[in-house]
Amino acid sequence: MCSIMAYCSDGASFELFKTAFDKTVSRGPDDSNIIDTGKGLLGFHRLAIMGLQPEGMQPFELDGSYVVCNGEIYGFERIKQILQKKGYSFQSGSDCEILLPLYMEYGAAMFRMLDAEFALILFDGRENKFIAARDPIGIRPLYYGYDAAGAVVFASEAKNLVGICDKIMPFPPGHYYEDGKFICYRDISAVQEVCHDDLETVCGHIREKLVAGIRKRLIADAKVGFLLSGGLDSSLVCAVAQKYSDKPIRTFAIGMSEDAIDLKYAKEVADYIGSEHTEVYMTPEDVIYSLETVIALLGTYDITTIRASIGMYLVCKAIHEQTDIRVLLTGEISDELFGYKYTDFAPSAEEFQKEAVKRIRELHMYDVLRADRCISVNSLEARVPFGDLDFVEYVMSIDPELKLNKYGKGKYLLRHAFEGDYLPQSILYREKAAFSDAVGHSMVDYLKKFAEVCYTDAEFEEKCRAYEHARPFTKESLLYREIFEKHYPGQSGMIVDFWMPNKTWDGCDVNDPSARVLANYGDSGK
Repeated sequence: MCSIMAYCSDGASFELFKTAFDKTVSRGPDDSNIIDTGKGLLGFHRLAIMGLQPEGMQPFELDGSYVVCNGEIYGFERIKQILQKKGYSFQSGSDCEILLPLYMEYGAAMFRMLDAEFALILFDGRENKFIAARDPIGIRPLYYGYDAAGAVVFASEAKNLVGICDKIMPFPPGHYYEDGKFICYRDISAVQEVCHDDLETVCGHIREKLVAGIRKRLIADAKVGFLLSGGLDSSLVCAVAQKYSDKPIRTFAIGMSEDAIDLKYAKEVADYIGSEHTEVYMTPEDVIYSLETVIALLGTYDITTIRASIGMYLVCKAIHEQTDIRVLLTGEISDELFGYKYTDFAPSAEEFQKEAVKRIRELHMYDVLRADRCISVNSLEARVPFGDLDFVEYVMSIDPELKLNKYGKGKYLLRHAFEGDYLPQSILYREKAAFSDAVGHSMVDYLKKFAEVCYTDAEFEEKCRAYEHARPFTKESLLYREIFEKHYPGQSGMIVDFWMPNKTWDGCDVNDPSARVLANYGDSGK
């Protein structure tokens, strides 16, 4: 990961900017640079992944225009060759060096051309204006707000803007900002034409497109590792990566010291594919001790996100401290496409699709946010193969009748697509277990018990009434909200609401986001 920031005002204070920007130096510890464009300040903290030489340092400059980008642009070599034929020259191996020439040729139309996960800020020196943009899923973070004089400020994380902007909001994915307006260049959840292919054809395309998405994410000048929970999604990523690697990949799993569910399945996968595997253990004390740190780095009060982040933060911390790996591939975004445990209760194909659209549009506030913050705070880069744009667009277009759980097993299309020798059958058809539960059911229980002793029942009722938006509804949610407000006062609007099952569906009206409370949880926790 890298960190980017822009204060779009010629009156911006350098000291204020630097103090705010340095809050995210862990995203890019290799080098830092702040420049004055004459119309505002532009900053970059570098984590070198592609083009490791000093020439790959940003901002890149071309004829008085500048760009900073936290991103990974796939297939950039092909674009680079096209631009070279147009007369542009390049000094580094960085994928992001193509962005300014691309803008010079195509303007804002360039964003639709990118196969990338990115957030960028560009200063157009010809027109003396700033432009910002974010990838269609929001895998790379970007926030914005306005200072007291009305100047817009952009930054990789909300914490950069605390104290500068009264209201901080996530930059909408799939949009670019120009001349004071947010313009949608790609809605990844919108289906142009429903795919009515038969089951076998659909599964063949799913396999082909996911394999392509994984393979392109293996390319890096820095060392690559893999988070492996032993669940379907991360196991598939690791299995495909190992199949196309010429030496054992490095996999990492985490679990509670007393009742880790995931660790045994992760080891089964690692043994099967032949990876170099590392297990990390966490204790009840680790869970409670890291809670405030995790909420502060996340910038959320959402229960699901916080629970799932504790294990992820701790395993990434261990990877950072004990290895020289700089890139991690993860299994996020599969559930939103193929279904959660609760989407088994979808009353119709139409409702299933509506829920998928909602989840994809909101992902940047939840699972994608979790992966980014837990990984980047430990000076690592996240890559998310299930977020490959071609893959997401295709899965969203599949007739939702096929995606409904009519097979006696959730996410059947994905499982069926990879039948063969990728994974053991026991893993390929393992029941879904939420990451926050599968690191050990005791972890969530410890968090609930800790919150329970923080408030009397009367205190709980009184304190909850102080919040109008996303009002806490359990002592655990109140504890998280109070810690969030300590670090991001008055900024709850950055998150639309709690990530919960669709309560309007029969079987889903629950007050805990864990799949453990659903009637169909079954063997998921075994």
